[in-house]
Amino acid sequence: MKPPPSQLLLTAPVPGWVLPLAEVPDPVFAGGMLGDGVAIDPTGGELCAPCDGELLSVAPTKHALTLRADNGAELLLHVGIDTVALKGQGFVAHASTGDRVRAGDILLGFDLDAVARAAPSLITPLIVTNGSAYEIVRRRLGHAVAPGEFLMELRAVAATADTQPRATGLVITREFRVALPHGIHARPAALIAHKLRELDADVRVTAHGRQASAKSVVSLMALGARMDDEIALEATGRDARAAVDALETLLGHADAGPRADTDKPGRARATQNDVALRPPPGARLPGVIAARGIAAGIAATITRREHVVTEAGAGVALETAELARGRATVRESLAMQAGDATGPRAEIIAAHLELLDDPALAAEAAKLILRGKSAGYAWHSVIRASADALRDLGDARLAERADDLLDLESQVLAALAGETRSPDQRLPERAIVLADVLLPSQLVALDSGRLAGICTARGGPTSHVAIIAAAMGKPMLVSVGASVQGIEAGTPLLLDAERGALHVDPSDFELAAAEHALRQRSERDAVERAAARADCKMADGTRIMVFANIGSAAEARDAVALGAEGCGLLRTEFLFLERRSAPDAALQAEEYQRVVEAFGDRPVVIRTLDVGDDKAIPFLPLPHENNPALGLRGVRAGFWRPELLRTQLEAVLSVRPLVQCRLMLPMVHEPAEILRVRALLEEIAGRLGIDDRPALGVMVETPSAAVIADRICEAADFVSIGTNDLTQYTLAMDRTHPDLAAQLDGLHPAVLRLIAGTAAAAVARGRPVAVCGSLASDPVAVPLLLGLGVQELSIVPGAIPHIKALVRNCTLTQCRELAGRALALSSAAAVRDLARAAAVDPQ
Repeated sequence: MKPPPSQLLLTAPVPGWVLPLAEVPDPVFAGGMLGDGVAIDPTGGELCAPCDGELLSVAPTKHALTLRADNGAELLLHVGIDTVALKGQGFVAHASTGDRVRAGDILLGFDLDAVARAAPSLITPLIVTNGSAYEIVRRRLGHAVAPGEFLMELRAVAATADTQPRATGLVITREFRVALPHGIHARPAALIAHKLRELDADVRVTAHGRQASAKSVVSLMALGARMDDEIALEATGRDARAAVDALETLLGHADAGPRADTDKPGRARATQNDVALRPPPGARLPGVIAARGIAAGIAATITRREHVVTEAGAGVALETAELARGRATVRESLAMQAGDATGPRAEIIAAHLELLDDPALAAEAAKLILRGKSAGYAWHSVIRASADALRDLGDARLAERADDLLDLESQVLAALAGETRSPDQRLPERAIVLADVLLPSQLVALDSGRLAGICTARGGPTSHVAIIAAAMGKPMLVSVGASVQGIEAGTPLLLDAERGALHVDPSDFELAAAEHALRQRSERDAVERAAARADCKMADGTRIMVFANIGSAAEARDAVALGAEGCGLLRTEFLFLERRSAPDAALQAEEYQRVVEAFGDRPVVIRTLDVGDDKAIPFLPLPHENNPALGLRGVRAGFWRPELLRTQLEAVLSVRPLVQCRLMLPMVHEPAEILRVRALLEEIAGRLGIDDRPALGVMVETPSAAVIADRICEAADFVSIGTNDLTQYTLAMDRTHPDLAAQLDGLHPAVLRLIAGTAAAAVARGRPVAVCGSLASDPVAVPLLLGLGVQELSIVPGAIPHIKALVRNCTLTQCRELAGRALALSSAAAVRDLARAAAVDPQ
């Protein structure tokens, strides 16, 4: 039966999963600033008309359109979030402004994979923008829909007399150019309309010969105003001047012509350099996520002092003594810091101490002093040369180690100048620290109680300062660009290290939304931490073990406090890195014993030394390799230097109780490697008179091991899937490559199929199967892994409470159904969209 004229049935414009508008990852949409509606996480690339009507506008970038239904309801359909930035790439318009369309007609086409890779989200809102005239009486949520299926029902609201007098009085006019990079699209249109609700003013905006009410989102978008287009404002009413001031602030800079009201000085148009160095209010600066989280606060700028050094020395004896004094001062300071440091901070301080005493650096500095140079000049020269050499290697991770050298340079030069380092730099409350590059010593000297987040112009996500930030629980973005340095101290900021953006001087609404999200997260974290010590079981009672990836005894204690049920990966490289000689069996055994004792009676998986590729050991120079990722890595390096492998096996066999330990081999690609290590283990145990044996397992991180997992499981006692390397080898993408790292996603169906095959082979042979790569710490990925047959998750300690809470919210049936659907998809982006739409994450 056809609904009455006052009602309107809307059908799904795209296939996908229907979500409430509040779950859209954008505060403007989620907060209802554009109007009420629903959102769809699409699984297809065609957007259809949800009803009969007329197209009011199609965005020049083809990512959005507005439609007026026959009953007068105005609808906004917006494909994805921040897709305006794609400038039409991946989109094709099949209809034009003014076209008459019928329900089901194809309006837009879009490349699902391409848009998903380039945009923060594919979630597509459908919004009723004139909600004061129409209300949603029912809507479909939490279901998969196909185009043409019922989505919402609207009903016209009875008109009421306007009790507000029409704005009259002084007419204020103003002209300027649009300064928004993507013009007046949905978000700025919503912010304008939202702002004007607070003011007694009637504002008309004119562009391209067309006029629109500034209080109508649809009308503003229909103007099609782009960057640098001239627009004119005309406002009447008591707050007319405030209205045009607000809109000019939101939209642009005044240089298009004379202004009718001259009481407020005009702003000269910014030069290109100014734009680069001083981002405008509302700017969204993209960056690379180094430590996840969200922070709202104010800007606090940190600069690194450049010490001026005199080249000429005052004599070899004097300058030699000066350099020794400076290094000794820094050594003493680092030793004091090491006394109460734990986790990554302790390891980084230890690395700095090793670099400080590096004989090659000391020898090169001594040569310069013999040539008449000053101690400061000599130290500065050798450090800069070494840092440049690291950068020239073309390896992103080694280049990041250059920052550690520059940090040591700064500390020694400060000591030579007689400067005393304050225990911390005074920060304002809720400071978001901005810097070109932040050095580890600068970060550890900050007052962590006042520090809310960190954002740097340069730097990488695996740098030591990023590791410290993650350990401190402080969100951090890197590689945001030079504009970070143009942000004035005290500027309100919103640091979103979940989606990778710094918002400069965000709106009150955006800040309120962020504050709300932070309060919710804080409350959630408290609940999850309180429950983290309990065993982890799925909602249907299925037992899932949640272990920790660690690199020291200090981290082990932290992991147990956070609810770790064991150690799924002990990275033994912490005993080898930054050393000038290999640790002996006694030293290794002592450290392994400390880790085992920290875990009590919980299992501990000890991975044998994994060197090569991005893990360089000073005393173990590897031969030159054109492709280190495919060379002497993992267990292969152990066979190349068997004395190191034998010593490590002897150390593991000395741990008590040995039955609590499991031994894991990295980079295995065939069963013969496992059998070779097992024979070596038997030989050493026999020689030492040890009866017990640790379980011997492997990391599945090569496609070959995954493909023949059935044979691998015949030789191994357990398997643990290392998704980081498995992903880079499967997709043939270097995970350290700056242009490819963002595309490297372990949720690619090719990787998931290898995980599924490995898990099936392990289960069939009664072998425990775990994931110890970063995918196990990803809340989006966890339900998929469980559905593929994974029984154990080994993750970063800080993620344990949340991952446990997530697992408790799932059933195995749900996860298996989700995994089955994911395996049928063709891209990682599509899998992520599917997993997000499943909404099993309690956050």
